[in-house]
Amino acid sequence: MFGALATKLFGSSNDRKVKAYHPRVAAINALEPAFAKLSDDALRAKTEEFRSRVEGGAELDELLPEAFAAVREAAKRTLGQRHFDVQLIGGMVLHEGKIAEMKTGEGKTLVATLPVYLNALAGKGVHVVTVNDYLARRDAEWMGQIYKFLGLTVGVIVHGLDDDERREAYASDVTYGTNNELGFDYLRDNMKYDMSQMVQRGHVYGIVDEVDSILIDEARTPLIISGPLDDRSEFYNTIDAFIPRLSKEDYELDEKQRTVVMTEAGTEKMEQMLREAGLLKTDDMYDVENVSVVHHVNQALRAHRLFTRDKDYIVRNGEVVIIDEFTGRMMPGRRFSEGLHQALEAKEHVQIQPENQTLASITFQNYFRMYEKLAGMTGTALTEADELMDIYGLEVIEVPTNMPVARRDEDDEVYRTAPEKYRAIIELLKECKTKGQPVLVGTTSIEKSELLADLLKKEGFIQKDFSDPTAFAGLFDEEHATTDKVFAVLNARYHEQEAQIVSQAGAAGAITIATNMAGRGTDIQLGGNPDMRIKAELAGIEPGPEFDRRAAEIRAQCARMKERALKAGGLFVLGTERHESRRIDNQLRGRSGRQGDPGRSKFFLSLDDDLMRIFGSDRLDGMLQKLGLKEGEAIVHPWINKALEKAQGKVEARNFDARKNILKYDDVMNDQRKVVFSQRIELMKDANVAETVKEMRHAVIDDLVGRHIPANAYPEQWDAAGLKEEVANLLALDLPVDEWAREEGIADEEVRERLFKASDEVMAKKLDAYGPEVMTYVEKSILLQALDHFWREHLVTLDHLRQVIGLRGYGQRDPLNEYKSEAFNLFQGLLDRLREAVTAQLMRVEIMTQPMQPELPDMVAHHIDPMTGLDELAGDADPIAQAGRMLGLSAQDGDAPEMAAAERDPADPSTWGKVGRNEPCPCGSGKKFKHCHGRLA
Repeated sequence: MFGALATKLFGSSNDRKVKAYHPRVAAINALEPAFAKLSDDALRAKTEEFRSRVEGGAELDELLPEAFAAVREAAKRTLGQRHFDVQLIGGMVLHEGKIAEMKTGEGKTLVATLPVYLNALAGKGVHVVTVNDYLARRDAEWMGQIYKFLGLTVGVIVHGLDDDERREAYASDVTYGTNNELGFDYLRDNMKYDMSQMVQRGHVYGIVDEVDSILIDEARTPLIISGPLDDRSEFYNTIDAFIPRLSKEDYELDEKQRTVVMTEAGTEKMEQMLREAGLLKTDDMYDVENVSVVHHVNQALRAHRLFTRDKDYIVRNGEVVIIDEFTGRMMPGRRFSEGLHQALEAKEHVQIQPENQTLASITFQNYFRMYEKLAGMTGTALTEADELMDIYGLEVIEVPTNMPVARRDEDDEVYRTAPEKYRAIIELLKECKTKGQPVLVGTTSIEKSELLADLLKKEGFIQKDFSDPTAFAGLFDEEHATTDKVFAVLNARYHEQEAQIVSQAGAAGAITIATNMAGRGTDIQLGGNPDMRIKAELAGIEPGPEFDRRAAEIRAQCARMKERALKAGGLFVLGTERHESRRIDNQLRGRSGRQGDPGRSKFFLSLDDDLMRIFGSDRLDGMLQKLGLKEGEAIVHPWINKALEKAQGKVEARNFDARKNILKYDDVMNDQRKVVFSQRIELMKDANVAETVKEMRHAVIDDLVGRHIPANAYPEQWDAAGLKEEVANLLALDLPVDEWAREEGIADEEVRERLFKASDEVMAKKLDAYGPEVMTYVEKSILLQALDHFWREHLVTLDHLRQVIGLRGYGQRDPLNEYKSEAFNLFQGLLDRLREAVTAQLMRVEIMTQPMQPELPDMVAHHIDPMTGLDELAGDADPIAQAGRMLGLSAQDGDAPEMAAAERDPADPSTWGKVGRNEPCPCGSGKKFKHCHGRLA
């Protein structure tokens, strides 16, 4: 009560923060007349003036009023748009490294130009991050007019660019790109073997558009680059042979939960078999060193006891093909992940295909936390303010609207059943159509949007096909706007087409059904967006009198349609159910009422909806029946809205805790990733790595001596034979270590010095023989390749460890602390193995020819869309073809069958079938396929 009174008297804390920006807004406005008098050249010259001041030590904050005034003037001259005062405030919020929450239609894209220009003056590059390629291209082209007018360079990063194009784009003053592309470029850069091959140049300042979508929704799934593992057929076959030896007493099977675990007796039996086969690195099967072996044993057990041939999969043409459990159809080309498919292939004794291995991965949380200064903008962030501050250190500032919001947000209507709810929605859509009010219908999934589309079709409505750009013209038949029964359906799949459709959702009488996330970043203007229509409808007409006449007609038609839409009450946003997050509901509501336009929003719910079902609908159903709620009637009350918002708040808190917990585990890997990646860059920068190699060699010798010559031991207690053997294996040196042990008065320190001297002499001879330039190249190449090899192995081990570490909780131990401890030990082991491998290779290396540049492995990028569960970067966008991924399956290249070498005619490529990229080319050239006929154009 006192808090509400204080807010009324003194304003909220957000109001006070916004008020603090007003003096600088006044300063920028005072400069406007002076900047308006400048010629184009004089205005452009301001950029060099500002840059020289920054180089002279001036802070960016000192330049802010003048820089913002310059951008405002440039926008007026290039785009015909002038930044509002509230947009100046938004720009200052972004410059300070905060999140600006600005309602839909307030011009966030234009706001970003202010801090982007100011921060680009430092010459270190600014990244503007968007949610899809279409928006990256659109914004770079649209806002690029301002930057180019002021003398800045603009680049755009989208899918399909080569490294040279990417490097040029990142070298620009301003770089637009998608979150996926920027993250993958960072990962790929840290797999390169030379600094000149890298494309990014650091992470100084970034602005994330739709920041809540990228930093919260998409943060649930990491970016992954994967590649094929080496052939391990023998390993899978060996483990597969052990499973039939287990009896029913050796494992517990739960078919309902589809789980199978070994009993204590089974574990002992399996441990003995693995020990005899030499597959265990230590005696105890459950030591962390054996975590990968245990993982594959569990997968083999699942393959034998949970998966049935001709029910879960079939064997066809020597391949294991998955059967979709929902449709019963075969899914060729789809494979189970985590080694399960290989276990099935071993079980059925068919050829085992290589398993995909994670080569590199990173979460968006850890990628975006690398920026020295990060900012974001969105229409909805306040409900997630705690998470954004906790994870990223980003404060959310609510920027006031330029015009007061006139939208009317009505109370929810709650029905007993889903059919009743949909009947009410259909009736309301008919009513809106009759009076010419545009409606945007928000659904929670593609499936629900298609269900509603089918119901409309049964009522005589026709779904508009927008594959042809001229289809837009049909939406704007003014005579029939209220009588033609047409509607549009869009979902977040085809971004450019989606933007065109949603931009016309404000036309009088338009009905647009969309998933909640679809069309973000595109403004819905009442009457339709004339610019988007001109681009779509006049695409084939050259600029000239005819083009100008048609464009003027479209603009006049949009203006008339806007008047009709305004009279009908503006855009009506209709939600078909509540989302588990208030933020998504607010995004949908915010599509209506832009720039002071009238509008209306309402949600229709039923007790069958997910959120209602989870929060006690059984009791509520009985209560509503007792109160005499009849079929087709709805209950409407503000209390229900409050109760639902509380429920949503609980779900949001639970999801935040889940994401935070995932991040705690990922932070462990991230700390190690930073060490490895920074070490790679140091190695690539170093002109000479001989000293690093020498330190590693001496550390290996230290370990060898320490293992075989115990501290304070007499020479007769030394393991001289073992030391001699290991010196031969690791250092390729045949030294009389056993004779040294018999020398009078010798100590471990002297043995160590002799080994140092002998190994240093070998390397000195190699240096004399091959020259410093060649040796530096070889040392660097071996170091980097060995580091990459062990890091990839380490990633797989950590992944397997993470899957089983939760079981430590049963022993009253904290799984996270256990994971940290084990991961640290594994990392220490990685460093030890790296030193030994590099030393052994360099001590044996013989250089016969001029060394070639090391090749990067074959790579495939993945990012699972958290809203659909589909791999956004898979080759096919067909949701049915991708359905396997929702079941934890991973896609492989193509469906073409392998051809036996004997069946291939070197002169006829049509007989080659599917050829592995690293196989010898069937043409007989002797080159790998990827360097010959399989070379990418």
